[in-house]
Amino acid sequence: MVQKAERVASPRNMGVAKSGPRAGRPVGNITRGTTNPNRMRRLDRWLTGPQAWRLRGAADPLVVDLGYGASPATAVELFERLSAVRPDVRVVGVEIEPERVRLARKLERPGLSFQLGGFELPVAGRPVLVRAFNVLRQYEEADVAAVWQLVQGRLAPDGLFIDGTCDEIGRRVTWVALDAKRPLSLSLSMRFGSFALPSEVAERLPKALIHRNVPGENIQAFLQAMDKSWLEAAPLASFGNRQRWTAMCRSLRDGGWPVQDGPSRWRLGELTVGWEAVAPRV
Repeated sequence: MVQKAERVASPRNMGVAKSGPRAGRPVGNITRGTTNPNRMRRLDRWLTGPQAWRLRGAADPLVVDLGYGASPATAVELFERLSAVRPDVRVVGVEIEPERVRLARKLERPGLSFQLGGFELPVAGRPVLVRAFNVLRQYEEADVAAVWQLVQGRLAPDGLFIDGTCDEIGRRVTWVALDAKRPLSLSLSMRFGSFALPSEVAERLPKALIHRNVPGENIQAFLQAMDKSWLEAAPLASFGNRQRWTAMCRSLRDGGWPVQDGPSRWRLGELTVGWEAVAPRV
């Protein structure tokens, strides 16, 4: 395991150089860097599923894996998975720790490269997808808005920024999707059999929400509604967890929650809800 490094920079105390994305020092902090192969498979399945249109329609199929960690395995996996959607995709792994970049460059190939940098995204062009997983979890909640704005400002038209968190082997995963203007949605994806109640995913909420799981906040109301619908669907358990999860999602949608997608995603243990329903209260 790579130990947590000394805090080196923050969006609050370090600006981005005005002469371009490559100028100045990287914006961000060195994080622990722990990761595992196949950890991001649930998110990648979403990117190559309902969000694949963004990459297919992009004028420049540039993708950034921001803060891939001590091992570039998940960046390589992202490249291989997205190549099936867009064979000419360009994936750039960006890391703030120089040694991680040096080691990762041994795996470079056409369409996959690695670059030293941070949230300023030191890449040529505007990415259509930016994935930052288990990165902001190691920051302060007060840093989130500035980081979001910084990355959103670099996105291509129809671009998407994914700020997410997952457990060590990707059984419980959550992510916020943002376009260039605003947060769009919160997605939750869980492996069946790994939880008793859906609200157990709360420990893996993104930094913008993890401290908001308290009375009076939208995210707690949503998690409680999930648990209620899950328990009410208990009679379907004999038909399998997929049927039960699907019933829960349908019940939430029928109850007025802005649940997106449909049964083809729900059967995967996935649920996406409009951001307005779970956003922190001011």
